[in-house]
Formats: sequence, C-alpha cells, structure tokens
Amino acid sequence: MRFAVAVISTLILVGCDPQVPDSGGGVGFDGYNNYQQQREDALAGTGPIVVGAEISDEVVPGGETPPTTVGTQTATAPLNLNNPDISDEQDFGAVSSRESIESDAERLAAQKNAYQVIAPTALPTRTGGSGATAVEFALSTTNAVGQTIYRRSNALAGNRFDRNCAKYTSADRAQEAFLKAGGPKRDPKGIDPDGDGFACYWDPAPYRFAVKN
Repeated sequence: MRFAVAVISTLILVGCDPQVPDSGGGVGFDGYNNYQQQREDALAGTGPIVVGAEISDEVVPGGETPPTTVGTQTATAPLNLNNPDISDEQDFGAVSSRESIESDAERLAAQKNAYQVIAPTALPTRTGGSGATAVEFALSTTNAVGQTIYRRSNALAGNRFDRNCAKYTSADRAQEAFLKAGGPKRDPKGIDPDGDGFACYWDPAPYRFAVKN
C-alpha cells in the first residue's frame, strides 16, 4: 500500500513539472563548465568579470586583474614589487648591485670621522642649602649602623623617635633634616637615639658601595 502511494505521488510531481533540471547546471549559469570557463577568462583578464552569480560586461584592459569577487573568494591585483616605499635592504641581489666592499669601507670611515667624544665636565655646584648632604656624610663616615659615636639623652627617646620620624616621607629626607639641625653631634629632634649619626633607620651602606664599585 505504501509503495503504491509513493509511486502515485512521484507520477503526480513529474506530471506537474515535465522539465527536469540539469544536474550540471549552476545557480545563474547555463552549466558548471560554462561557469568555469567564464571564471578563468575573468581571472586572466580576457573576459567579463564574474561577480557572485551575475556577469558584468566590463572587460579588464591590459590583462591586469582588479579585485574580483567570485562566489565567496576574492582575487586581488598582483603585488607591485617596485614600490619605492618598500626597503630592499634584505635583498642580497639588490644591495650587491649598488654596494661593494670598497663602498662599505668608505661609509665606515666617514662614520668614524664623524664620531665625536664629549669630555665629561664637573658637576654643577648644589645651591639652595648649606652643610653636608646625606651622600657626602655617608662617604665621610666608616662606622656601622647602631655603632654609638655620639652621646645622646635617652629620656623619652622611643616616643620622640617614632613621632618625629613619622613626619618624613623617607629616611633620606630625615637624614638631611638631621644634618641641617646640627647633626650628627646634636640631635634636637631625637631621631638618632643610638648616637650612630644616622637618623630614622637611614643607612649609608648603599652610597659607600656605589663609590667602591
């Protein structure tokens, strides 16, 4: 029963459309072979340009290939290798055609003659203050951190040390202020309670190391 229904349905469909489509035909073309030939002619610059499923009447002069869309693929024009903006320094043939061992030697000699050695000059004098800087003081000392050199009053030393050292943004600034206030012999702010001459955990070791190396 099912077989008979299928046969009858097929006969009805065939009867409604007596023209059976060509299996070799493409969408918008007479056939695949014709489409392939048109495509090859367009890419070779000897025929019309194939754009999707349509044929334009534009013929490319001179055999050059402009950007052409064929289906979902795009054919671009050949790359211009004579572009003056592209360097050819990596092309051995191009460089060797205009350069030689002699020209390289001349160029190196010209560069050597143009080379100038600038003699170092003395550093400018620091202005805006008096007394020893932290760097100068570090290089003038030899004692270690915590080694007592100067007498200090230990009364309320801990409280004053923490409170006053907290006012500086760095140990270098604290040492500068310490020296300007009479340090290392005097310590009116109590920021060098152990008497080693170094305020607020300041350490002269990095400056000493830099000079030796």
